Amino acid sequence: MAFLWLLSCFALMGDTFGCGVPTIHPVLSGLSRVVNGEEAVPGSWPWQVSLQDKTGFHFCGGSLISERWVVTAAHCGVTRFDRVVAREFDQNSEEEDIQVLKIAEVTGFQEPHYNSLTINSDITLLKLSTSTRFSKEVPPCACPAPTGKLCVTTCWGLTNPRDSNTPDRLQQAALPIVSSTHCKKSWGSSVTSKMICAGANGVSSCSGDSGGPLVCQKDGAWNLVGIVSWGSSTCSTSTPAVYARVTELVSWVQQILAAN
Repeated sequence: MAFLWLLSCFALMGDTFGCGVPTIHPVLSGLSRVVNGEEAVPGSWPWQVSLQDKTGFHFCGGSLISERWVVTAAHCGVTRFDRVVAREFDQNSEEEDIQVLKIAEVTGFQEPHYNSLTINSDITLLKLSTSTRFSKEVPPCACPAPTGKLCVTTCWGLTNPRDSNTPDRLQQAALPIVSSTHCKKSWGSSVTSKMICAGANGVSSCSGDSGGPLVCQKDGAWNLVGIVSWGSSTCSTSTPAVYARVTELVSWVQQILAAN
């Protein structure tokens, strides 16, 4: 797990449940993808949240990192008038025990070096008005750790870039981390040290996935490695998608959590 930030997680949340170890285990086919879609097992990615506007429209994803904090992409442009929906799987179901959470504060919680032109340092924190109902079945996302062998991204974004309809049910995509050298063959100097690339194997994040997690499994726990940031405008599955590199942004996150 997460070395320095792991201590902060336990200080905020206590040690009554596993950090990044869901009770309901994910099932991955090995051929899963967000584009063209594979449904997740309900409850298997319990830190995943949906960011919605006041009409209930899902526009970005996010990850719970504690009872009162969500991490997402700065380019999502979340405001206090938006809402965070936790414990959701099927956005068309009225039977789920979801929790709709108000956002207490956004201002001041965007990484100060975020650049909307280069999309560098693409991370922001959302402070919730009330605590999320955590339990042994619903842990927060684990703290950042070195990249594991198996990585997955999840969200409700487009499964087909030519179809404007997003899926009701949470989708998952197993995908490999791509080296910066290889990624720069596609994106050149646009890729910085605060970015990590994944995919290019028939898998891609797409519109609506922004802000969602890229988690990698290490020692049985899922660790937050990236935040869906940018990529091909056509959601190409042969081009790497780019994520904010969480391990390069941990120090800033620690400072915000410690001060608030």
